[in-house]
Amino acid sequence: MPLHLIKLAVGCESVKELKDWIGERMLAAKKKGLPQQHVHVTRMMPKRVEDILAGGSLYWVIRGEIAAREKIVGLEPFRDGEGIGRCRIIMQPKVIAVLPRPMRPFQGWRYLTAEDAPADFGKGTAAGVEAMPEPLRRELRDLGLL
Repeated sequence: MPLHLIKLAVGCESVKELKDWIGERMLAAKKKGLPQQHVHVTRMMPKRVEDILAGGSLYWVIRGEIAAREKIVGLEPFRDGEGIGRCRIIMQPKVIAVLPRPMRPFQGWRYLTAEDAPADFGKGTAAGVEAMPEPLRRELRDLGLL
């Protein structure tokens, strides 16, 4: 079973904003002739690399809820210019919205098991829920209506 990572999307207000930001980064990479991969740098290298690379995703927490994911295709340890160990999380630049689930703030990243990961929006969800504006969806969830 794949193992996932979960991380806060600091400064991001919505899944649309995350998609737009990654789209801009991919456009800039394309202009420079670089691979079309979304790379996020973090401080710690996961210990369970094989489990993550067996189909894991990085789940993004946006405004207090797990809201989207990107499939992880690589993890690369490296040292930055100051000699500090870091990790590149390399992902496919396709953001997949998931059924929102509340999540408290935390630092760094955390492991997320496949059983605990929220499902993708899709065939099993109500057609109108994914199309709702995120603020409305959050408010309905907070009221217990979603």
